[in-house]
Amino acid sequence: MELLSDAEALLLKESFERNYAAESRYERFGTGLEPAARGDYRALLAVLEDDPQSVWTALFDAGLAVEEGPLERALAPLPLEAARRCGMVTPEGAAGWGLESDPEGRAVFSDQRHGISGARGREHVLGIGGASRLLRDATLTSPVDSALDIGTGSGVQAFHLASAARSVCATDLSERALAFARLNAVVNGLEAEFLRGDLLEPVAGRTFDRVVANPPFVIATPGDGWTYRDGGREGDGIAAELAAAAPQLLNPGGTLQFLANWLHVEGEDWRDRVASWIPEEDVTAWIVQRDAVAPLDYVRTWQRDAGDEDPRRAAAWLDWFDEHRVEAVGFGFVNLKLTPGRSAVRADSVAQAVEAPWSARVAEVLARLEAPLEPEDLWGAALRVADGVRLRQEAEVGESGWEVGRQWIEQTRGLRLAEELDPLLVEFLASCDGTVPVGGIVGVFAEAYESESGLLYASMFPVLKHLVERGFLVGP
Repeated sequence: MELLSDAEALLLKESFERNYAAESRYERFGTGLEPAARGDYRALLAVLEDDPQSVWTALFDAGLAVEEGPLERALAPLPLEAARRCGMVTPEGAAGWGLESDPEGRAVFSDQRHGISGARGREHVLGIGGASRLLRDATLTSPVDSALDIGTGSGVQAFHLASAARSVCATDLSERALAFARLNAVVNGLEAEFLRGDLLEPVAGRTFDRVVANPPFVIATPGDGWTYRDGGREGDGIAAELAAAAPQLLNPGGTLQFLANWLHVEGEDWRDRVASWIPEEDVTAWIVQRDAVAPLDYVRTWQRDAGDEDPRRAAAWLDWFDEHRVEAVGFGFVNLKLTPGRSAVRADSVAQAVEAPWSARVAEVLARLEAPLEPEDLWGAALRVADGVRLRQEAEVGESGWEVGRQWIEQTRGLRLAEELDPLLVEFLASCDGTVPVGGIVGVFAEAYESESGLLYASMFPVLKHLVERGFLVGP
């Protein structure tokens, strides 16, 4: 499938760069574009005319139809006939596609038309959404030789990968998605290999340094046929399939990061469920849950997203959740790194806002997981409380004045985690200034509390290890 020929795509590129990407457009319409993105078009409408910059802005930022004469001049050198043939422009002169810009200013054409939600076709191709922004922000950015984008859609992740990878391969089951991705690559002057097929099938036998995936992870009745959201696997099987493939898909030290939904099943910890997908050997894994919703809210959300109001479909969907004892559906992302030895797995629920970018948080956590702490390692380490960690207390007035009921530490940077501590640990952390090894501090406390150093350290080691792994304590 081809939306525009490469020659026509280059003509589109010329028109886009001159009329939409130009700095002069933002200088001219900038004060109206931001409120227009929130639905207030008054300032933008007041300055729109019939010149090419105005026409591009009217089409893709205001969702307006434009008369044929101004439209033809605005699209030139791309012929209006070609724009209508591929569906970029409707017969009425409105935009048939959506156009967004990624943070680097690259053009992303897709089916995600301005101001339109729901009523999508089964081959709908997404643009830049909240999920794709999250994955982009979480994707590691160190230079690599090879990268793979699974479920590329309109190419959003593939183009981001191209910033750090010498070669990029992008796959998708949807022919229409690949057509948009190829078109966007030409418009943005980027090179990538595009392959059609289901999940890992197009790259069977190949390995990569970095892999990302925004797969069709929605948990629904298998085979619904909405290509952009339904993966055709039972339950959360598509995520389990991706996680299990890491050892065969990655080069040594390579990473796989993907978005996913997973089931919260009655009587089962979601962490154990997702951790069970991780191979027992050679993988370092950090699983992050950002949200969890009840089945009814989940079904209603995705029916609205697809413009599907059929109550019978909703009922069947909810019955499936009931039959499988599903209490909630989690959403998040999985980060895997191919490392030799026994797999190390950490799963966290992180609902709070974290310090951007997510990629820095991923790199930090994976690095800590790759360096497991043994008791003898921690005993000789001169630890200090990390920058940005604060102690919080709750107290009530008692017979002897203020009586502290709870004490906890919290991070003002990084993941912004919090941990409740007992009084002994609060006192211990106050001694961690990066100059004295843990063993020395334990010895002082053992003497003060008339305890045996080994026994005291044995009780404190799991907690201290936990605080190091969570970034509350760091090396000098």
